[in-house]
Amino acid sequence: MAPCSLPVTPQLVEQLRSWLGEDLGRGDLTAPALAGASGRAQWIARAPGIFCGGALVAPLFGLLDPAVSVRLLSDDGDAVVAGQTLLELQGPAAALVAGERTALNLAMRLSGIATATAALVDQLAGSGVRLADTRKTTPGLRLLEKYAVRCGGGVNHRLGLDDAAMLKENHLAWSGGVAAAIAAVRGAAPWPARVIVEAETGAEAEAAVRAGADGVLLDEFAPGDLVLLVPRLRQLAAATAGRVVLEASGVQPDQLAAYASTGIDLISTSAPVTRSAWLDISMRFTADWV
Repeated sequence: MAPCSLPVTPQLVEQLRSWLGEDLGRGDLTAPALAGASGRAQWIARAPGIFCGGALVAPLFGLLDPAVSVRLLSDDGDAVVAGQTLLELQGPAAALVAGERTALNLAMRLSGIATATAALVDQLAGSGVRLADTRKTTPGLRLLEKYAVRCGGGVNHRLGLDDAAMLKENHLAWSGGVAAAIAAVRGAAPWPARVIVEAETGAEAEAAVRAGADGVLLDEFAPGDLVLLVPRLRQLAAATAGRVVLEASGVQPDQLAAYASTGIDLISTSAPVTRSAWLDISMRFTADWV
Protein backbone atom coordinates (compact mmCIF):
# COMPACT_ATOMS: atom_id res chain seq x y z
CA MET A 1 0.00 0.00 0.00
CA ALA A 2 1.19 3.53 -0.76
CA PRO A 3 2.79 5.34 2.20
CA CYS A 4 0.65 7.89 4.02
CA SER A 5 1.63 10.50 6.55
CA LEU A 6 -0.23 12.67 9.03
CA PRO A 7 1.24 15.97 10.29
CA VAL A 8 0.67 16.29 14.03
CA THR A 9 -0.45 19.91 14.05
CA PRO A 10 -1.42 22.00 17.10
CA GLN A 11 -5.04 21.73 15.93
CA LEU A 12 -4.84 17.93 15.92
CA VAL A 13 -3.23 17.89 19.36
CA GLU A 14 -6.11 19.99 20.70
CA GLN A 15 -8.59 17.54 19.19
CA LEU A 16 -6.80 14.65 20.89
CA ARG A 17 -6.90 16.57 24.17
CA SER A 18 -10.64 17.12 23.76
CA TRP A 19 -11.32 13.45 22.97
CA LEU A 20 -9.30 12.35 26.00
CA GLY A 21 -11.25 14.80 28.12
CA GLU A 22 -14.53 13.32 26.91
CA ASP A 23 -13.52 9.94 28.36
CA LEU A 24 -11.62 11.10 31.44
CA GLY A 25 -14.17 13.63 32.62
CA ARG A 26 -13.18 14.69 36.15
CA GLY A 27 -10.47 12.02 36.23
CA ASP A 28 -9.97 8.26 36.01
CA LEU A 29 -11.29 6.85 39.28
CA THR A 30 -9.10 3.75 38.90
CA ALA A 31 -5.85 5.75 38.87
CA PRO A 32 -5.11 5.40 42.62
CA ALA A 33 -4.92 1.62 42.22
CA LEU A 34 -2.04 2.12 39.76
CA ALA A 35 -0.18 4.90 41.56
CA GLY A 36 3.58 4.55 41.12
CA ALA A 37 3.32 1.49 38.85
CA SER A 38 4.82 1.20 35.39
CA GLY A 39 3.73 -1.23 32.73
CA ARG A 40 3.94 -2.45 29.17
CA ALA A 41 1.27 -3.09 26.59
CA GLN A 42 0.89 -4.27 23.03
CA TRP A 43 -1.69 -3.65 20.36
CA ILE A 44 -2.79 -6.82 18.60
CA ALA A 45 -4.81 -7.00 15.38
CA ARG A 46 -7.77 -9.33 15.84
CA ALA A 47 -8.62 -9.39 12.11
CA PRO A 48 -6.80 -8.81 8.82
CA GLY A 49 -6.92 -5.34 7.30
CA ILE A 50 -5.06 -2.08 6.76
CA PHE A 51 -3.69 -0.47 9.90
CA CYS A 52 -4.29 3.24 10.40
CA GLY A 53 -4.03 5.43 13.47
CA GLY A 54 -0.57 4.57 14.71
CA ALA A 55 0.52 8.16 14.07
CA LEU A 56 -1.87 9.31 16.79
CA VAL A 57 -0.67 7.02 19.56
CA ALA A 58 2.47 8.84 20.72
CA PRO A 59 0.92 12.34 20.76
CA LEU A 60 -2.21 11.05 22.48
CA PHE A 61 -0.44 9.19 25.28
CA GLY A 62 2.08 12.03 25.52
CA LEU A 63 -0.76 14.32 26.60
CA LEU A 64 -1.43 11.97 29.52
CA ASP A 65 2.20 11.47 30.51
CA PRO A 66 5.32 12.34 28.48
CA ALA A 67 7.05 9.35 30.07
CA VAL A 68 5.04 6.95 27.88
CA SER A 69 7.14 5.53 25.05
CA VAL A 70 5.66 4.06 21.85
CA ARG A 71 7.34 1.69 19.39
CA LEU A 72 5.45 1.25 16.13
CA LEU A 73 5.86 -2.18 14.57
CA SER A 74 3.45 -1.44 11.70
CA ASP A 75 3.13 1.82 9.82
CA ASP A 76 -0.14 3.43 8.84
CA GLY A 77 -1.15 1.95 5.49
CA ASP A 78 0.43 -1.45 6.19
CA ALA A 79 -1.56 -4.62 5.56
CA VAL A 80 -1.79 -6.65 8.78
CA VAL A 81 -3.01 -10.12 9.69
CA ALA A 82 -4.93 -11.43 12.67
CA GLY A 83 -2.66 -11.93 15.66
CA GLN A 84 -0.05 -9.43 14.46
CA THR A 85 1.51 -7.07 17.01
CA LEU A 86 1.06 -3.52 15.77
CA LEU A 87 2.88 -1.49 18.42
CA GLU A 88 4.30 -1.59 21.92
CA LEU A 89 3.89 0.91 24.75
CA GLN A 90 5.75 1.35 28.00
CA GLY A 91 5.32 3.85 30.80
CA PRO A 92 3.25 4.82 33.83
CA ALA A 93 0.43 2.31 34.16
CA ALA A 94 -2.18 4.94 34.97
CA ALA A 95 -1.51 6.72 31.66
CA LEU A 96 -1.61 3.48 29.67
CA VAL A 97 -4.98 2.57 31.13
CA ALA A 98 -6.43 6.08 30.83
CA GLY A 99 -5.59 6.43 27.14
CA GLU A 100 -6.47 2.91 26.06
CA ARG A 101 -10.08 3.42 25.00
CA THR A 102 -9.68 6.73 23.16
CA ALA A 103 -6.61 5.54 21.25
CA LEU A 104 -8.18 2.23 20.26
CA ASN A 105 -11.48 3.82 19.25
CA LEU A 106 -9.68 6.15 16.85
CA ALA A 107 -7.42 3.46 15.43
CA MET A 108 -10.18 0.90 14.95
CA ARG A 109 -12.37 3.46 13.18
CA LEU A 110 -9.58 4.68 10.91
CA SER A 111 -8.29 1.17 10.21
CA GLY A 112 -11.80 0.14 9.20
CA ILE A 113 -11.98 2.99 6.69
CA ALA A 114 -8.51 2.21 5.33
CA THR A 115 -9.41 -1.47 5.00
CA ALA A 116 -12.66 -0.73 3.16
CA THR A 117 -10.89 1.73 0.87
CA ALA A 118 -8.19 -0.78 0.00
CA ALA A 119 -10.79 -3.40 -0.94
CA LEU A 120 -12.37 -0.98 -3.42
CA VAL A 121 -9.03 0.24 -4.76
CA ASP A 122 -8.08 -3.38 -5.46
CA GLN A 123 -11.07 -3.63 -7.79
CA LEU A 124 -9.61 -0.77 -9.86
CA ALA A 125 -6.10 -2.26 -10.12
CA GLY A 126 -4.61 -1.80 -13.57
CA SER A 127 -7.38 0.50 -14.80
CA GLY A 128 -5.68 3.82 -14.06
CA VAL A 129 -8.89 5.02 -12.39
CA ARG A 130 -8.51 6.48 -8.90
CA LEU A 131 -10.92 6.14 -6.00
CA ALA A 132 -11.84 9.44 -4.34
CA ASP A 133 -13.69 10.21 -1.12
CA THR A 134 -16.47 12.74 -0.50
CA ARG A 135 -17.50 15.28 2.14
CA LYS A 136 -19.69 12.66 3.83
CA THR A 137 -17.53 12.46 6.93
CA THR A 138 -18.10 12.52 10.68
CA PRO A 139 -18.03 16.12 12.01
CA GLY A 140 -14.76 16.58 13.88
CA LEU A 141 -13.16 13.55 12.22
CA ARG A 142 -12.92 14.71 8.60
CA LEU A 143 -9.15 15.21 8.59
CA LEU A 144 -8.56 11.78 10.10
CA GLU A 145 -11.15 9.94 8.02
CA LYS A 146 -9.72 11.39 4.83
CA TYR A 147 -6.26 10.42 6.06
CA ALA A 148 -7.53 6.86 6.45
CA VAL A 149 -8.78 6.91 2.86
CA ARG A 150 -5.27 7.86 1.72
CA CYS A 151 -3.79 5.08 3.82
CA GLY A 152 -6.12 2.67 2.01
CA GLY A 153 -4.87 3.83 -1.39
CA GLY A 154 -7.63 6.31 -2.21
CA VAL A 155 -7.32 10.01 -2.97
CA ASN A 156 -8.93 12.96 -1.23
CA HIS A 157 -11.52 15.11 -2.92
CA ARG A 158 -12.32 18.45 -1.31
CA LEU A 159 -11.47 18.85 2.36
CA GLY A 160 -14.11 21.56 2.59
CA LEU A 161 -16.13 24.10 0.65
CA ASP A 162 -13.09 26.38 0.39
CA ASP A 163 -10.96 23.71 -1.27
CA ALA A 164 -12.67 23.66 -4.67
CA ALA A 165 -15.95 24.89 -6.08
CA MET A 166 -18.42 22.15 -6.92
CA LEU A 167 -21.45 23.52 -8.71
CA LYS A 168 -24.48 21.31 -8.24
CA GLU A 169 -28.06 21.33 -9.49
CA ASN A 170 -29.15 24.11 -7.14
CA HIS A 171 -26.21 26.33 -8.07
CA LEU A 172 -26.91 25.92 -11.76
CA ALA A 173 -30.61 26.63 -11.35
CA TRP A 174 -30.22 29.68 -9.12
CA SER A 175 -27.36 31.28 -11.07
CA GLY A 176 -28.85 30.97 -14.54
CA GLY A 177 -27.00 27.98 -15.92
CA VAL A 178 -23.61 26.33 -16.21
CA ALA A 179 -21.69 29.13 -17.92
CA ALA A 180 -23.07 31.82 -15.61
CA ALA A 181 -22.28 29.81 -12.47
CA ILE A 182 -18.70 29.10 -13.57
CA ALA A 183 -18.12 32.72 -14.51
CA ALA A 184 -19.45 33.95 -11.16
CA VAL A 185 -17.18 31.60 -9.20
CA ARG A 186 -14.07 32.35 -11.23
CA GLY A 187 -14.71 36.08 -11.01
CA ALA A 188 -15.07 36.11 -7.24
CA ALA A 189 -12.73 33.36 -5.98
CA PRO A 190 -10.14 34.97 -3.63
CA TRP A 191 -7.55 32.31 -4.48
CA PRO A 192 -6.93 29.89 -7.38
CA ALA A 193 -9.54 27.17 -7.14
CA ARG A 194 -10.71 24.27 -9.24
CA VAL A 195 -14.26 24.49 -10.56
CA ILE A 196 -16.16 21.22 -10.83
CA VAL A 197 -19.65 20.89 -12.27
CA GLU A 198 -22.01 18.11 -11.28
CA ALA A 199 -23.84 17.03 -14.43
CA GLU A 200 -26.97 14.92 -14.53
CA THR A 201 -27.31 14.93 -18.32
CA GLY A 202 -24.95 14.73 -21.27
CA ALA A 203 -25.95 18.24 -22.28
CA GLU A 204 -24.96 19.63 -18.87
CA ALA A 205 -21.64 17.82 -19.06
CA GLU A 206 -20.89 19.23 -22.50
CA ALA A 207 -21.87 22.73 -21.38
CA ALA A 208 -19.52 22.44 -18.41
CA VAL A 209 -16.60 21.48 -20.65
CA ARG A 210 -17.34 24.33 -23.07
CA ALA A 211 -17.46 26.79 -20.17
CA GLY A 212 -14.01 25.72 -18.98
CA ALA A 213 -14.78 23.56 -15.96
CA ASP A 214 -11.72 21.86 -14.48
CA GLY A 215 -13.76 18.77 -13.72
CA VAL A 216 -17.14 17.26 -14.48
CA LEU A 217 -18.84 14.99 -11.98
CA LEU A 218 -21.06 12.61 -13.92
CA ASP A 219 -23.75 11.72 -11.44
CA GLU A 220 -25.64 8.43 -11.69
CA PHE A 221 -24.86 7.77 -15.34
CA ALA A 222 -25.01 4.13 -16.41
CA PRO A 223 -21.71 2.63 -17.60
CA GLY A 224 -23.13 2.18 -21.10
CA ASP A 225 -23.98 5.87 -21.29
CA LEU A 226 -20.49 6.88 -20.16
CA VAL A 227 -18.85 4.71 -22.82
CA LEU A 228 -20.50 6.99 -25.39
CA LEU A 229 -20.27 10.27 -23.49
CA VAL A 230 -16.68 10.21 -22.23
CA PRO A 231 -15.03 10.26 -25.71
CA ARG A 232 -17.26 13.18 -26.73
CA LEU A 233 -16.23 15.12 -23.63
CA ARG A 234 -12.55 14.38 -24.25
CA GLN A 235 -12.81 15.63 -27.84
CA LEU A 236 -14.71 18.72 -26.74
CA ALA A 237 -12.14 19.49 -24.05
CA ALA A 238 -9.27 19.12 -26.52
CA ALA A 239 -10.96 21.58 -28.86
CA THR A 240 -11.92 24.12 -26.18
CA ALA A 241 -10.84 24.08 -22.55
CA GLY A 242 -8.06 21.52 -22.70
CA ARG A 243 -7.71 18.94 -19.94
CA VAL A 244 -10.81 18.07 -17.92
CA VAL A 245 -11.08 15.53 -15.09
CA LEU A 246 -14.08 13.24 -15.53
CA GLU A 247 -15.50 11.73 -12.36
CA ALA A 248 -18.31 9.23 -11.85
CA SER A 249 -20.45 9.36 -8.71
CA GLY A 250 -23.47 7.45 -7.50
CA VAL A 251 -21.56 4.22 -8.14
CA GLN A 252 -22.33 1.12 -6.11
CA PRO A 253 -19.23 -0.71 -4.79
CA ASP A 254 -20.00 -3.81 -6.83
CA GLN A 255 -20.03 -1.78 -10.07
CA LEU A 256 -16.54 -0.32 -9.89
CA ALA A 257 -15.02 -2.49 -12.63
CA ALA A 258 -17.81 -1.62 -15.07
CA TYR A 259 -17.31 2.11 -14.51
CA ALA A 260 -13.52 1.85 -14.64
CA SER A 261 -13.75 0.55 -18.21
CA THR A 262 -15.55 3.67 -19.47
CA GLY A 263 -12.50 5.96 -19.69
CA ILE A 264 -13.21 8.15 -16.65
CA ASP A 265 -10.48 9.43 -14.33
CA LEU A 266 -12.11 9.17 -10.90
CA ILE A 267 -14.81 7.31 -9.06
CA SER A 268 -16.00 9.09 -5.94
CA THR A 269 -17.78 7.23 -3.17
CA SER A 270 -18.62 7.73 0.48
CA ALA A 271 -18.75 3.98 1.11
CA PRO A 272 -15.41 3.55 2.95
CA VAL A 273 -16.44 6.20 5.47
CA THR A 274 -20.18 5.59 5.72
CA ARG A 275 -20.35 1.80 5.37
CA SER A 276 -17.13 0.44 6.87
CA ALA A 277 -16.90 -1.64 10.02
CA TRP A 278 -14.24 -1.01 12.65
CA LEU A 279 -11.15 -3.20 12.47
CA ASP A 280 -10.87 -5.12 15.74
CA ILE A 281 -7.69 -4.24 17.67
CA SER A 282 -7.01 -5.13 21.29
CA MET A 283 -4.56 -3.66 23.80
CA ARG A 284 -2.98 -6.35 25.95
CA PHE A 285 -1.16 -5.44 29.12
CA THR A 286 1.75 -7.55 30.27
CA ALA A 287 1.88 -8.82 33.81
CA ASP A 288 5.52 -7.83 34.44
CA TRP A 289 4.91 -4.60 36.33
CA VAL A 290 8.20 -3.01 37.32
